[in-house]
Amino acid sequence: MNLLTKIRNWGDQHHPKWLDYFRIVLGLILIWKGIAFVTQLDAFTKLMNDTNLVGAAFISLAAHIIIVLHVIGGLLIVIGSHTRVSCLLNLPILLVALFFVNLGNDIFRPYSEIWLSAFVLIGLICFLIEGDGKISIEYEKKIAA
Repeated sequence: MNLLTKIRNWGDQHHPKWLDYFRIVLGLILIWKGIAFVTQLDAFTKLMNDTNLVGAAFISLAAHIIIVLHVIGGLLIVIGSHTRVSCLLNLPILLVALFFVNLGNDIFRPYSEIWLSAFVLIGLICFLIEGDGKISIEYEKKIAA
């Protein structure tokens, strides 16, 4: 049995119900941030330009990929379908947001985004290990099978 199968089995056996509600909130936060990026695309593009992480040619593509991954990944996390894959795809985005974008700003200023990014990053790592839970579409498929 390989390591991924062991992690999946452990996560399926040790999953309290309150963690499902945390998963739903995490997915809603990702959807909210994806929609916020769409509505404030100019500010998001300026933020990406200021970080100097990617060239100007890739900023638009990166912005659209981040928006799609946040909205679709957040929706999948909320309904509990392909949670681990959605967390894995959103993990690099949150790592960049936490360490390169938010850490450069003053973290103690009011309304600092670093705390939200840290919260979401911890949640993504948690559900990468834990999986869907009982309040999910995947759990309903397992019961029906």
